[in-house]
Formats: sequence, C-alpha cells, structure tokens
Amino acid sequence: MATLRSVAFCTAISHHPRSLAGLPSGAIQILRSPFNGKPLRIPHSRLAAPRKQYQSSRLTIMMMAKPTIQFIQGTDEQTIPDVKLTKSRDGTNGVAIFRFEEPSVFDSSSEVGDITGFYMIDEEGVLQSVDVNAKFVNGKPAAIEAKYIMRTPRDWDRFMRFMERYANANGLQFIKK
Repeated sequence: MATLRSVAFCTAISHHPRSLAGLPSGAIQILRSPFNGKPLRIPHSRLAAPRKQYQSSRLTIMMMAKPTIQFIQGTDEQTIPDVKLTKSRDGTNGVAIFRFEEPSVFDSSSEVGDITGFYMIDEEGVLQSVDVNAKFVNGKPAAIEAKYIMRTPRDWDRFMRFMERYANANGLQFIKK
C-alpha cells in the first residue's frame, strides 16, 4: 500500500486539539480525508500574506505515494521486473513488456485472491492492463509477463513519468540497446 506521510501527520494534529492552542481563531481549515473519513485540521501559515475578504483561502496538500506495481489490488509486488520498451518510428504508440521472475504475488495469491490485472500506481493515479500471462515450469508458477500498450504520445509521456518514479524508488537504470 502507498505510504502517505502527510495524512499521518495531519491526522495526529486532529486528535490533539491542545496542540493547536495559541493559534488565532479562524487559523484552522478543516478538510475531509478520503482515507479514513475523519476531518483534518491544518493550521494556516502565520507568515501568509493577508488576503482580501472575498477570496477564499485554500491550502493545497500534495500526497507523495511510493510508486508500486500490483497484480492483486492492495498487494504490492516486491519483485523488481525486467522491462523492455518499444516505440513506433513516428512516436505515436509504444509497448512496455514487464517480466517478473518468481514474483511475490505467487506467495500471497492463495491468501488474498486471484491476479486481477496489472496495475502501476503512483501519485498521478493508476495505469492498468489486463494483458498478463503466467509462465509455468513443471506445473509450478515461475514468472509473470505483463504488457502495457501506449496508443498516444500522451500515454507514452504518462508511462515514462511513472517509470522514472518507479526506477528512482527501486534503483533501476535505463539501458538503451
């Protein structure tokens, strides 16, 4: 599951109203959290410039999630894949093939359910594919191969942003052949 440190920090504030003592009234904005349904109390910065009364003040919080790959929603794949990319000459489409040797999903699939697809999750959202094939050796699962197809330059750019985040988080590097 993705790590959301900002939410944990804000939730801790909402449970300790005494920690907010000394702030001027109206210095707290209550936000709804989709993670646990509890209101979050976030103090406004004391250094913020005064705003006109007709403008609403908004505080933007960006949640940074560790990029992950999942085959069963909610269960992160621990095995780092070998990824092969191809792109058309005109740059309009491409294919990414992920190969996982002895993936951890085989260890937990009997406990949490069946493989439902291929999900690449980061702070921008989810990229998914249903083109997933398991490879068996002597009747035992040995590998998974998943294919993600990018049909537009926009899909390619989004995929590359995910891969850059995933590579940085897992110590991967790009080798052009």
